[in-house]
Amino acid sequence: MIVGFPIRVRLTLWYFTVLALCLLGISYAAFSAMRSNLDDAVDDEMRARTKVVRDLMEQQDKPFFGDALAEGLERHPVMRQAEDFLQIADAQGNWVYRSRLMIAYGVTLPRDPYKDLVIMTVPFPNVRLRVRTEQVPVRGEWYTVQLAEPMGEFDEALARYRQFLFVALPFVLLLATAGGYFMSRRALAPVDKIIEDARAFEVHNFSSRLAVPSTGDELQRLSETLNGMLARIEGAFRKVTQFTADASHELRTPLTIMRTRAELTLRRPRPEAEYREALQQNLSELERTSELVERLMLLARADSGTPVFRFARVDLGEILRDASAQGEMLAVQKQIDLGGQIPAEPLWVEGDASSLRRLFLILLDNAVKYTANGGAIDLTCAAASGFVTVSVRDTGIGISKDDLPNVFERFYRADKARSRESGGAGLGLAIGRWIAQAHGGVLAAESVVGQGSTFRVRLPLAAEGNSNKKGVQLEAVRR
Repeated sequence: MIVGFPIRVRLTLWYFTVLALCLLGISYAAFSAMRSNLDDAVDDEMRARTKVVRDLMEQQDKPFFGDALAEGLERHPVMRQAEDFLQIADAQGNWVYRSRLMIAYGVTLPRDPYKDLVIMTVPFPNVRLRVRTEQVPVRGEWYTVQLAEPMGEFDEALARYRQFLFVALPFVLLLATAGGYFMSRRALAPVDKIIEDARAFEVHNFSSRLAVPSTGDELQRLSETLNGMLARIEGAFRKVTQFTADASHELRTPLTIMRTRAELTLRRPRPEAEYREALQQNLSELERTSELVERLMLLARADSGTPVFRFARVDLGEILRDASAQGEMLAVQKQIDLGGQIPAEPLWVEGDASSLRRLFLILLDNAVKYTANGGAIDLTCAAASGFVTVSVRDTGIGISKDDLPNVFERFYRADKARSRESGGAGLGLAIGRWIAQAHGGVLAAESVVGQGSTFRVRLPLAAEGNSNKKGVQLEAVRR
């Protein structure tokens, strides 16, 4: 019913509805309480008069319809005999006394001989009567005493009170609603400010932030949350922009090389050997480009949250032996000594075998690339406290303190002087960190310039996996 209206209008309408229901309920309760209190007051007065009548009857001689009772009623300060509606009947139903008002108006009040006390309200010309009928014993005989009180003055008081409520309630409701609308506007003013600030943001400028009110309420938390969200969006936007630029650059370079080589080759007739050499060079470039595209697609799937792993209970030691065997072929080309130790007993982890193998091959390939001829690489594995730690230590050129925090960023190269052929595209460590995190682990690096680097992968063992025990026999990686 109120969908589509501004929040301040909806709040005001809800406030109006709730306040109206509350005021109506309070007014009805107050009016009912006032009427009940008036009735109780009249009943108390008639009960007191009934007692006076009984006392006077006990003082009189029979018959009671004589003038003696009327005189006693007139002299008594509680009774107003000339104005009272009073009548008394004996046990047989005969009237023994009736006041002058009862006789003058010819009023007959209802009575129930089977009840000791009856209180009711009956209509009377132009007024209501509150009637009290009570059975009272006098000198061993029962009499019915009936008193009636005109409710005209009380009804007029109730009417005036009801009229006051009819006039005052709408006024109070309208005044409170106007105040509620004003307060809702004041309360939502910071929200309007947030909307204006948010509209001022541009796609290429996420550095601006919302003003945070120091109120300690929901608006402050909303502003802080939006600022946090903007900071995350800004970081993600910058990463996407940088990633796009770097990817474009990395793809443009091999395409430019292949195009230039093809154009130079086709400028004049050449021997078959030169054509074959140009094609072979383009093929090598295409292989590197294909590997780059594959890694970009892998990172894209990682960013999109698309599942690319098939988790199972695998032996990490077997995976390390396979990776070290492939890494040794790379190390042999540069006369690098690849050694280390892997536990002979199985090290069970929950993971994807091919992805974990890729992770360790990335670390070994990275160590070979940045280690000079004749250097050494050490691969170690140890398990403790439910985790297994794999370390790849080399004697390469090392990484400076400024570059070390960024080595896991995409397209980042610590050694800017290295070419694409020798240094890669800078995606390997980024993929490695992603694989480690996807397996519930971490990938960290330590390095000293000129002394080498150490990359450590820490993974949780499977629930029933073996822990590294004292005295376990280790098997050398090198055969």
